Amino acid sequence: MNTIDEMLSLDLLTPEQHREVGEWIQRADTPEDILRMPAALWQAVERASAIMGVDRDLLRPPSLDAGDASLS
Repeated sequence: MNTIDEMLSLDLLTPEQHREVGEWIQRADTPEDILRMPAALWQAVERASAIMGVDRDLLRPPSLDAGDASLS
């Protein structure tokens, strides 16, 4: 939900879209249920994700020097 909240705060989703997406996610029991979101809502989330660079962040390899991560 944090991501769609951020989309709303950046005016990438309307309040109505934010409410509808949030309700859809809350009702979904599985990831497949989320993928059945109505096309118009899904497209709004995709556009907002593209603007925010969500996919780019998810595809970036993790930094090996991030924080105090221990490899032991």
